[in-house]
Amino acid sequence: MKILVTGAYGFVGTNLCRYLAEKGHGCIALDIPKARRDDVPYKAFYSWDDLGNIDFSGVDAIVHLAGKAHDLKKVSDPQSYFDINVGLTERIFNAANGKVPRFVYFSSSKAADADTPYGKSKLAAEQFLNGRAIVLRPAMIHGPGNKGNLNLLWGIARRGFPWPLAAFENKRSFTSIGNICAAVEALCERGENGVYPIADDEMLSTNRLIELMAEACGRKARLWHLPKGLMRFAAKVGDVLHLPLNTERLGKLTEDSFVDNAALKKYLGWSQMPIRAEDGMRETLKSFL
Repeated sequence: MKILVTGAYGFVGTNLCRYLAEKGHGCIALDIPKARRDDVPYKAFYSWDDLGNIDFSGVDAIVHLAGKAHDLKKVSDPQSYFDINVGLTERIFNAANGKVPRFVYFSSSKAADADTPYGKSKLAAEQFLNGRAIVLRPAMIHGPGNKGNLNLLWGIARRGFPWPLAAFENKRSFTSIGNICAAVEALCERGENGVYPIADDEMLSTNRLIELMAEACGRKARLWHLPKGLMRFAAKVGDVLHLPLNTERLGKLTEDSFVDNAALKKYLGWSQMPIRAEDGMRETLKSFL
C-alpha cells in the first residue's frame, strides 16, 4: 500500500511509518517543515503549504494524525484546539475527497464525553467527517521513548517514594503503540467507515503500574494503603495551600477509565490484540531508564 501520514514525525507517525515500511508499504509524510527528520523511512515529504501540489493518485489511504494535543497545564486558548484539530481535518479531507479510498482519522477517547476543549474539538472533527472516514478513538497511547501521561507516576517509582493512594483500586485502559500500528495497517487495507475505540485488551490499575515501574527500576514497589478519607482530606488541604496533591489531581489519579475495543476486534476478526497490556507497558518503561 501507499499511505500518506499527516503529523508524520510525531510519536505515532514515526512508529507507524517504521512499522509499515517493515511490512513492505510505502509512506508519504505531511507535516510542518521543522519536524522533518532523516531517520524515518518516508518516501516523500510535503508541508501543509504543499497540500495543493500532492498527487493523490495511487494513494491507498490517509492516516490523519496531525493535531493539537491535550494541554495538561491548561494554558492553551480553547479556540486553538478547534482551529487546529478541526481546521487541519477539513483541509486534508477536502483536498483528498474522492481521490483516496480510505481516510483514517485519529480522534481520542476524550471525544466520547467531550468535557474539555480538546475533547470537544476532536468530536467536532468527527462530526465534520460525518461517517465518511474510519475514526479511531484510542485510550492513552504509549511506547518506547514516550511517557504519555506517565511522568508523575514514573517520577515517584524511579525515586523509590511510597505510593500513598494504594487504597484506591482503580483501573485504566491504555494502548500500546504496537497495537496501534497493527490495527492501522489492517484498517488501511480493508477498513470500513465508522467509529472504533481502540485499547489494549487488559486494563491496568494504578497500583499495578507502580509495581511495573518499580520492577523496571529493579526494586520493590512501596504501596501505602492509607485511608481514603484521609487522602481526600489531604487533597482538600492541597486545594487551599496549592500543594501537588489536590482534589482534581486525586480524581485523575484514582478514577476508572475504560475503553472497549470489542467493536474493532470484531470487525477485524481478531480474538485478541497482538500485544498484551503488561508486555507493552514493560517495553515502554524499559525505554525510560
